[in-house]
Amino acid sequence: MDPLAVDGSLVTDCCKAAVCGGGTIRRVEGEVTDRQLEALLARLDRLVEELARLNKRQESREELTVIAHELRNLNESLQALAYAALGQQGPQVRRRRTG
Repeated sequence: MDPLAVDGSLVTDCCKAAVCGGGTIRRVEGEVTDRQLEALLARLDRLVEELARLNKRQESREELTVIAHELRNLNESLQALAYAALGQQGPQVRRRRTG
């Protein structure tokens, strides 16, 4: 027996919901028709695509976090070099008055 084959009674017993026009789920009485099953499969395909997009965005965010960390480290190093170039003295900076 093919492990990926779907038993007709299994589909009827397990798939008791259908996606309505607004994306809501309602209970289906009786057997699931081919049309309803196709609608469910199409909705699942759209969900898989959306999940793939979300995963890609998350991976990009994780990469940006690593880059931001490295930029902070570089900034600290540049500040240390700037202080070293000025000697032991910190820079003479005039600050604007707020208010």
